[in-house]
Formats: sequence, structure tokens, C-alpha cells
Amino acid sequence: MTPPRLSLEEISGTGKAAVARALTQVEERADDPTTVALLDEAWLAQTAHIIGLTGPPGVGKSTLIDAMITRYRKAGRTVAVVAVDPSSRRTGGALLGDRTRFYNRAEDHNVFVRSLASRGALGGLTQLAFPSVTLLAALYDYVLVETVGVGQSEAAVSSVAQTVVLCVQPGSGDSLQFMKAGIMEIPDIAVVTKADTGRAARQALSDLAGALSLGAGHDAPIPQLAVSATANTGIDELIDALAAHHRDTEQEKRQATREAQAEAWVREQVEAHFGARGWALLTEKNRLETSRETPFSQARSALERLDLSLRD
Repeated sequence: MTPPRLSLEEISGTGKAAVARALTQVEERADDPTTVALLDEAWLAQTAHIIGLTGPPGVGKSTLIDAMITRYRKAGRTVAVVAVDPSSRRTGGALLGDRTRFYNRAEDHNVFVRSLASRGALGGLTQLAFPSVTLLAALYDYVLVETVGVGQSEAAVSSVAQTVVLCVQPGSGDSLQFMKAGIMEIPDIAVVTKADTGRAARQALSDLAGALSLGAGHDAPIPQLAVSATANTGIDELIDALAAHHRDTEQEKRQATREAQAEAWVREQVEAHFGARGWALLTEKNRLETSRETPFSQARSALERLDLSLRD
């Protein structure tokens, strides 16, 4: 049965339940024309600042996000969170539920949290993350994306975010490991969490600065901050640094990033169905309508064309 056509206006005016239903539709019926139409509308209406937070498990990303939500809500801004969790081997669903991470938000209709199962994706992201974030970015002022954080593939968060925050915890040796993995080329802002640990936090910040100095590919120095969500320190500085990065990124560069993310997602969809040869066929025959279609219509029409061509 074809789901009813939803509009962004209808979803935003109905509250969390409508947002949850729309995301479920995206997850379960991604190829349905009504879902594609909704995502097309969302793609053209995006206004949110999309912030990705990555780092190893246990670094304190969820606690930091909770503190960020509090700051944004005090400023009257709306916030959505996409928390990408490990998958259950039995059900394939997210092992961690929304309520285990963020508390006391049930009555606030301007905060929305969604857990997505990683489903084995090494980057801690799934094919569903891109459309889910797209929808939420048309409904909220900020979308915070928290990844599972599994080693070198943490770089995958850059496939959906406009600003990437790398989190490192004191005494972990993460800075050296990230330097070896090339991850220091990814973040726009780097933070040492649990700054209330004192000397260990100061040493981690020093190590982080050294590792970042060896990185490449950045147009400007990367802000390095020490934060403690439990001690309530450094959060305002992080919020300011995020705003500055978003403000100072040129519109042309922001648009180029958005287009690159869209193309990467379309390619992922094509290769998931038809392998690398399917993508090669599309590009060889110049049958990718990149200038006129949103990524969702583009992916749907590309898959349909490939399916027809293979039948002939």
C-alpha cells in the first residue's frame, strides 16, 4: 500500500510523532515515489547547520551532545539528533534506544532524537543517514550527527556533516592513533572531552595540538578546545567555534561540499544495487542528471534506467 503524500509543512505542524513516522517511511520505503517526493522537498528546503561528532566509543560524545542541546534550546533554537548505534545481530535494529542517551526531553517538541542502526557500516554511518539528515535539516535549526566511532572509518561523518567535531579523551593515546590513520585531516574543530581531569586533559590537548600540526588539507588552523559536559566548562566556547566555522565557510565551498556529498550518496545507492559496473555505465553514457535533479530523484531514475537497460 502506497503511503499518503506528506509535506514538510504537515510534518512540522504535527510534532514529534509525525517526524518519527516520516523517518520510518524513509527507512522502510526509501524508493517509494511519495518518499522521494518528500526528500526532494526537504533537499530544497534545508536550512539547518549539520554538525557531525565523531570519536572512539566512550569518549563522551552523547554527554557532550546533551550539553549542546541545552545551550541551543536556551537560545530558542530547535535541535534534532541522529545517533548512529551498533546493530543488534538478532533484529538488525539499534542496540541503544533514544531514551538511554538523552534525558528529560520528552515534553520538548523542539528537540528530536533518532537512533539509527549502523548495520555493519564501518564508518559508523548507514545509507539511511543521508536521507534522514536531509529530512531533519529541513525541519530543525541544528542537526547533530553522532557516529559509532570505529577507528579509521570515522572519516565517514564528513559525508553528511557541514562541520565535523573530533572528540578525544584524556589518557587514551587517541591523538597518535588518529595521526597514523590520517583522521587529523577530517575535523573542522577538535575537542578534548572530560577536561575536568586536570593534568591528563592538558596533556591530551597538547598531544592533540601536535598531531593537528602535522595534518594537511585545512585552509585555516583548527580550533582545539577542552570541554567538560559534567563540569559545564568549554561548552559555550564550542558553540561559538561551531557558529564561527559555519559563518566563515564561503557559500560556494558549502555548496560544493553539499554537491559532493549528494553525488557520493547516489553512487553508493547505484553500487549497492548494480555494483561498480552500474555506476560506470551511468557515467560512461552521461546519463546522470546532476544539474536538474535532487540526489533522491536522481538515484531513483538512475536505478530505473539501469534496471531497464539490463532487461533489454
